[in-house]
Amino acid sequence: MTDASSPAASEQRLSRLIVRDFRNHADLDLQPQARLVALVGENGAGKTNILEAISLFAPGRGLRRAEFSAMARKGGPGGFAVSLTLDRDGAEHRLGTGMEPPGFDGRTSRLCRVDGSSAASPVAFSEFFRVVWLTPDFDALFRGPAGDRRRFLDRLVLAVDAGHGARVSAMERALRSRNRLLEEPGQDARWLDAIEREIAELGVAVALARRETVERLDQLIAQTRDDAQPFPWASVRLEGDLDDLVAVWPAIEAEDRFRQALRQGRPRDRAAGRTLSGPQTSDLVVRHGPKDVPAGTASTGEQKALLIGLVLAHARLVRAMSGIAPAILLDEVAAHLDPRRRLGLFEALDALSGQVWMTGTDADAFAPAGAMIETVRIGG
Repeated sequence: MTDASSPAASEQRLSRLIVRDFRNHADLDLQPQARLVALVGENGAGKTNILEAISLFAPGRGLRRAEFSAMARKGGPGGFAVSLTLDRDGAEHRLGTGMEPPGFDGRTSRLCRVDGSSAASPVAFSEFFRVVWLTPDFDALFRGPAGDRRRFLDRLVLAVDAGHGARVSAMERALRSRNRLLEEPGQDARWLDAIEREIAELGVAVALARRETVERLDQLIAQTRDDAQPFPWASVRLEGDLDDLVAVWPAIEAEDRFRQALRQGRPRDRAAGRTLSGPQTSDLVVRHGPKDVPAGTASTGEQKALLIGLVLAHARLVRAMSGIAPAILLDEVAAHLDPRRRLGLFEALDALSGQVWMTGTDADAFAPAGAMIETVRIGG
């Protein structure tokens, strides 16, 4: 693990962003000069669309988790393209992604390019670029269902382990296959044995990746926490049957025990219509550190501040683990903060080494940042 203060950590800036036929943007060319960038415009101007375009350079489907076909501009050719230029340690790199217009059979394909050469998948971008984000969709994270927190957690893991998404997807496919087999009368036990072996291997790998990220994040927060900061520190841990297994047993033993649990749970899972144990039932447990209470019981304002602090800590962890200072995307994050926390946010962002892209409808919300921030008007 690279130390966050190590000179090996890469300093970089997104110096140019070109967006064509993406969402509401037919042809957009931004060349920001600052590390802190505020996109300002009316609702519907396409500010969040710009953040989403940047987020496509992270593994997965971007900050909205949308289908690629939904990202192409209405009235456009049916495809889209996004490219960015990175100035990194004195060198320049160009990354590009997009979707070709549908062919005669209606099919589309995603394209990824690094410095002019084709790349197999967005995972290739992680060698050059890391991204973390916070959107209003996360505001109810601590009060919502465990599934929302698992998706949030997997995004945290993806930012440091680009292969995590493929493992989670493979595990989910295997779970669906097992559920279908359990529904069939007179199912072949050999097929169930085989698919449960696959689920055990993938499930333990997913649980271990989550555990490593959560433990490192919790340690980093504990080492850097400051009760005087406007964003309270959080304590984080995982809760789940498989999480308990991997915390005690080596991976091979955990796989064996999980596989046995799946076999023994077949009657129960058949009756439920789903698999009731495994990483798909885990929960990310977050506590408000200074008050030592569950995050979900804190006030709405405290939860928002706690979430911001958690995302900022995650950005520091990404830098420490990957050696790359991530781009930080913050959608409408400043509008609902009181003046003290708003100023504290800008100071905290300025202390990080990654580039920050924020959105807002009111330029005055960014005024406390003064000269440290560059304001870009979107949509007029």
